[in-house]
Amino acid sequence: MDLYKEEILDHYKNPHNFGDLDEKTHQARDLNASCGDMVEVYLKIEKEIIIDAGFRGVGCALSTASASLLTDEVKGKRVDEVMVWDEKILRKLVGEVNPGRMKCITLPLEVLQKAIGQK
Repeated sequence: MDLYKEEILDHYKNPHNFGDLDEKTHQARDLNASCGDMVEVYLKIEKEIIIDAGFRGVGCALSTASASLLTDEVKGKRVDEVMVWDEKILRKLVGEVNPGRMKCITLPLEVLQKAIGQK
């Protein structure tokens, strides 16, 4: 459990893929009004493959770490594969979290899937 906590804190303090993409083809933004977390995801998709991913956001450690881990994980994946991801992938990446904090880690996934569905 401590290993997960250390990794979450590292992704919060030093998020991977933080920032806009110059050659993005898709993007989406959403927020969790109850806590103020906001995530915007940028994707470069070619031939149904996610080539690159980035994000910007304001939020808690779990939200930022989840976005960082997800944007690492999606690179090279097929969009149809990513569209069926659910809480199981988040538990694999982030670990178990308090049920009251699930929205913190699911928001980045919801925005990522929303971005896939639009340009």
